[in-house]
Amino acid sequence: MNPDLFKKGAMADRREVGVDIVDIRRIRLSYERYGEQFLERVLTEREIGYCRKKKDMMSSVAARFAAKEAVSKAIGSGMSRGFSWKSVEVVNDEHGKPSFRVLDKAFGVAGENIRLSLSHSGDYAVAFVFLDL
Repeated sequence: MNPDLFKKGAMADRREVGVDIVDIRRIRLSYERYGEQFLERVLTEREIGYCRKKKDMMSSVAARFAAKEAVSKAIGSGMSRGFSWKSVEVVNDEHGKPSFRVLDKAFGVAGENIRLSLSHSGDYAVAFVFLDL
């Protein structure tokens, strides 16, 4: 990751988008193969707890997986160069609206600057991220 990219003012007045679609069957297979280790690698404890409460846990896991991929694309790093699965956490407000809680402050992006939309249906989960800097 280019460290200058996230310095104060470097990304001012920029808007970025990121989108990702995930095959829920692939997430389910990863969980069947690696179990809790898979969940603990890609989700925070809070996210795991939220997903466990859902009727179809794997759809929620897949949506969060897609969200993290999408935000990494919007930031421009992808899932490498310093951005990790635990850099952000997907949280939901009292109405169920998803948003990000930024856990890795090194990116210089606040959660309120990231808009998130999640959806899942059938075999797929999708996330769309709008980053307003």
